Amino acid sequence: MIARFRKYIPFYKSNFSLAYPVVISQLGHMFTMVADSVMVGQLGTIPLAACALGNSILGVFLVSGIGISQGITPLVAQENGKNNKSICGKYLEQGVIISVITGIILFAMVALIAQKLSILGQPTDVEIATKDYLLIIGASIIPLMVYQSFRQFAEGLEYTKQAMYVSIIGNIINIIFNFLLIYGWFGFPAMGLVGAGIGTLISRIFMAIGMAYYVIKSKNFTPYIEKFRIQKPDFTKIKRIFKLGLPISLQYFFEIGAFSGAAIMVGWIGAQELAAHQIAINLAAFTYMGASGIGVAATIKAGNALGKNDFKDLKLSAISSYHLVIIYMLITAFVFLTCNTILPWIYIKDESVILIASQLLIVAAFFQISDGIQVVGVGILRGLSDVKIPTIITLIAYWVIGLPLGYILGFTFEMGPIGIWISLSLALTAAAILLYCRFRNLVKKQALIA
Repeated sequence: MIARFRKYIPFYKSNFSLAYPVVISQLGHMFTMVADSVMVGQLGTIPLAACALGNSILGVFLVSGIGISQGITPLVAQENGKNNKSICGKYLEQGVIISVITGIILFAMVALIAQKLSILGQPTDVEIATKDYLLIIGASIIPLMVYQSFRQFAEGLEYTKQAMYVSIIGNIINIIFNFLLIYGWFGFPAMGLVGAGIGTLISRIFMAIGMAYYVIKSKNFTPYIEKFRIQKPDFTKIKRIFKLGLPISLQYFFEIGAFSGAAIMVGWIGAQELAAHQIAINLAAFTYMGASGIGVAATIKAGNALGKNDFKDLKLSAISSYHLVIIYMLITAFVFLTCNTILPWIYIKDESVILIASQLLIVAAFFQISDGIQVVGVGILRGLSDVKIPTIITLIAYWVIGLPLGYILGFTFEMGPIGIWISLSLALTAAAILLYCRFRNLVKKQALIA
């Protein structure tokens, strides 16, 4: 058995070395929402429910923008594998243009929804509390997209630690401003939920400036961007970024859209249920972001190997990424199962909310491995520039299976939030199986597997 896995050992090491900074950076994004939820939860059930609704709505648009920016990474990785350094830099320049425009458009869409929250049928007090918070965190999409463009470029060249450092500092800034503006420390106004939104906005502005400054000034990137400048759009490169980025964006939209739809359905049941959903989804999303970091590393490795036409390493690296994510998600599943009644206390002291959240965490424990396998599977396929079929798979898994089944189990069978979460678990499992089958079929067609 040990001999069977010995061939993967070098890939475990290289993939882990590349992945762990991305994992920390990805967790940093999620930690911003976790910090907001934990600190807002101390204000009560309604603010926490409003935080859940706001982040659920923002999440759909946020990940859609991030998906478009991720079209940069495999293209840069592939060109770097071919030693086309100057072309890598051109993708950065065009990626910044795309990211800024995308960020502005997404913020406008979030602002429009903030004015029409009543159509979602949420409790009135939750709706009122959500509006201003959503507008502020919606504005943070613009600097986050700038950060993403520079980050995806650096990660495509296998520089992953820098985004990790920027993300960590950004989260420290977010927490500091949360204390100052949520609770009114040191003479600052106590702004509650709105203060949490402002803290998020400030931290993401810092992250954009920090990541851009590093990439432009670092000698590591001088061969790629001798003189960074935003010129007129290069529509050939923009088309290539969108050709990969738009399907990736849709994949995120279908997945996160299903979870946001689930939050809206839970909100139809009541504010306590929605607050419990926020706690459980916050924790599940936190572990997902870790798996997502392994998926990003899998994208980079697959893209680089494809650029070199090194198909043997591509296969071994991809499979080792599956092994790593399974181990990681087994650990998170164990934590959820054993600490399901403890973790919700971090967020809130309402025992009714804690009881519901603890039940949802048990369901989350059972879909951890499926969640990890699907995110790594889609990451490998992105590195191979295979994005159309995975997009269809995510559509089927989350919108054909997940959302309709969630309504049936939650309301027709009166299972409530548990039924909605079981449907999400089945959707993730379907996605994991189909994406893995796609990977196996693709490499067989290319004669990559002996």
